[in-house]
Parts: sequence; structure tokens; C-alpha cells
Amino acid sequence: MSPAASPESSSLHILFADDEVNLQELMRSELPRMGHTVTVCPDGLTAIAALEKEPYDCLLVDLQMPGMGGIAVIERAKAMYPDIQAIVMTGNPSQDTAIAALRNQVFDYLTKPTRLTEIAQRLGRVAERRNSLRQFAALRHRVQRAEGENRLVGDAPGMRLVRKLIDKVAPTDSSVLIRGETGCGKELVAQAVHNQSRRNGQAFVAINCGALPENLIESELFGHCRGAFTGADAARIGLFEVADGGTVFLDEIGELPLPIQAKLLRVLETGEIRRIGDNHTKRVDVRLVCATHRDLEAMVELGTFREDLMFRINTFEITVPPLRDRISDLPELAECLLRRHRKDLPAGTQLIDEEALAILRAHAWPGNIRELANVLEHATILCDHFPIRAEHLPQHFGKRQLRKELRASAPMSLRDLEMLAIEQALARHDGSKPAAAEELGVSLKTLYNKLNSAEDRRAAS
Repeated sequence: MSPAASPESSSLHILFADDEVNLQELMRSELPRMGHTVTVCPDGLTAIAALEKEPYDCLLVDLQMPGMGGIAVIERAKAMYPDIQAIVMTGNPSQDTAIAALRNQVFDYLTKPTRLTEIAQRLGRVAERRNSLRQFAALRHRVQRAEGENRLVGDAPGMRLVRKLIDKVAPTDSSVLIRGETGCGKELVAQAVHNQSRRNGQAFVAINCGALPENLIESELFGHCRGAFTGADAARIGLFEVADGGTVFLDEIGELPLPIQAKLLRVLETGEIRRIGDNHTKRVDVRLVCATHRDLEAMVELGTFREDLMFRINTFEITVPPLRDRISDLPELAECLLRRHRKDLPAGTQLIDEEALAILRAHAWPGNIRELANVLEHATILCDHFPIRAEHLPQHFGKRQLRKELRASAPMSLRDLEMLAIEQALARHDGSKPAAAEELGVSLKTLYNKLNSAEDRRAAS
């Protein structure tokens, strides 16, 4: 137990199952001395009966017992309590039993005879993980209450493809590489992969590799022991341990230094981590999702990114389109962003007027959705009452030319403004009417009708 841990945070409710009478008596006396409560069972069937009565934090179970073996007990326990952590004990270790334990998300694996210090160490790690999951769950709940649940918004073709790919890969445990420009929503895609996976009840740990100081990256990812380096006054659990059973999202993985890339590759190959200063490894079960805006293939050619790591993380790829390629989604994105921060707005409130929306549509959006969020935040500060108008947009925002065009034939009717938006959309897409209709959020038939009406009006005049 770390110095900062309280007795309550390190105490576990343990179910121990083993047919050896001596071990039963030992655990019945020693586990309470370690600060835990324990229910001792002589076989697997008795353990299942105990699980049906109440939940437990940890299952400490022998693999070979009469009636029902340890793996079968773990399977039943996980079905009832997905968050329960299992530690298996066996006097006959083999590759087959290790594989079976791994498939059932066993937290750790002990070989008999086992020392009490080893058991205490493993139980301490179970308590650390349980506490971390509770903290993450509480934080996620607070964030969702404050901001509303994040979700993928938009129905442009590029986003429909993204959703289709998420649906395909989420139920698997395959590694996913998300590509896309900065600010286009790669973390939301990673969160969606996690939410639709079997791990959705466990932690989703997002790590911005570019924001971590190089000398602290290894400690942040894998943890360290007390005294491992100057300033390590207490042991620290790494984020891979925090995410055990869940998903690790490495944002901007292209920023990882080569030495850390090598250590990450080893974790992916072995499923084991080693805290800095620790002589022992620990098995973790995490699903890896990565994201980057960089050209990793070019980095491989330059020698700044490992080719073998590239193959490991790129089992399945999803590319998120930039905002300029999904302008038809802009009104829905803008409304979602505005309502996230203004939950008091009544349904049906017009949030942005037509002139401001036309200006937003015409912008190139080099900063993508992140830039849109900043522009809207600026506008809401200046806007005393909705809807947002053109004068509420930032002064440096590229709107002067469009506003000049909008006033060139003043006064302009709404129909004239509509035709201006259509003409600009056609110009951006080299005259492609299907692409322009998609951007404007109207059907191709509607676009043709409006163009034909405009031709009729011109002919009549």
C-alpha cells in the first residue's frame, strides 16, 4: 500500500476457492491481517453459490478443483460481475492454462507454492486498479453532466463511412489507427470505438503523446517504483495499468521518441509492462487505439518511426474527413457545439442567422471542428441574444469578401442569398451538382429545381 492510500481504498472483498484445507485455513487467517475481508470456499460450485449471493472485488481461485475448475468459475464470475478481478493459482503451470487464463482476462497468475508477500503484492495491484476505475468513472460522469455526452455528428458521406468502419471494428480487439488533420475529431472516433466494444464498462484512457515531456513519458505510460529516479518519492501506477481491461488511446503517436516506441512495441507483443525500477513484469489486457495527423509511412522512410510498430498499430485504419470536406454537416455541428455549452436554450431556437451561416460555410476551416468551436465561443460572448449574426464572428475571420459580395447588389432577397450560396458551392466543387447538393444539405432534385427557377427568372427578365 502506498503512503497516500487509506485502509478503505486498499481493502478488498475477496472470494477464495481452493480444495486444499491447509490453504483454506491460511487464507482465512492471513487475508484479514492484510486488511481484506474473505469468504473461503472448498470448491468451484460453492464459490458460484457465494457469488450468487453477493459481489466481490477479487476472485483468488485454484485452477484445478473437484466439480468445477477455476477457469469455469472465472467465466461465471465475469458473466455476473464484469468488473471482478481474478487471480489464478496452480501447482501445475502449463502453456494451455496460461492461454486459458489470458482469454478470460485474468488479472494475474501465481504458481504454487506461493509466498504471502506475492499474494499481498498482487492484491495491492487489484486495489489500485479498482480505485483508478472508480476515479475514472466518477470523472467521466462529471464531464458528461457538465458537457453532455460526446457523439459523432453529421451525415456527410465521409462520416457515414467512418460510422460503418466503427461498427465493423469496435466488437473486435484489433488495434485501430485513426488518421486525420488536427482538430477533426479523432478522439471522438476513438471513444466511439471503445463505447461500442465489449470493454465499454472499463476505462477509456486518452494520452496525448505530444503533450508529455520526453523524460516523463515512460513513467506516465508504464508507472514507476518508489525511488526509481530522483523525485520518485512514491510509487505510481502507469496509464496502461489504469486502462487494464479497457482501451488506451494514444493521440499523436507519431510524437513518441524512438526508445519509447521500442518499449511500446514490446508491450504490444508480450502483453506485459514493467514499471521503472521494478524487477517484475505485470500482464495487462488493453485494446490500443492510436491517432495521428502525420504521414507515418514517410516517418518510417526517414527512420523516425519504427516500421514494426507501424505494422502493429495499423491493423485497421479509419480516416476522419476534415471539416471542409463535410460542410453539409456544419449546421448540425454548430448547433451541437452551441447546445453543449448552453443547455438552457429552448428547442427550436434559431442559433445562427442565414448571413452568418453562409460566411461559416464559405470558410476553409484549416483548424477543423476545433476552430469552429472557438469561433462559436467567440460569437456567443458577443451575442446577447440568439441568433448569432455576422457581426458576432471574429474580426480576423475570413468573411469580409463574402460580406462585400452579399451587399454588392443590395438590397438582396433571401432567394438571391440562396442562389449566391449555390453558386459558391458549385464553384468550390468545379461545377459538380451532386457534390454541391451534398455540401448544401439538399437533394439533387431540389438543387436542379432552384437552378431551373433561377434560369426562368433570368429569361423572363
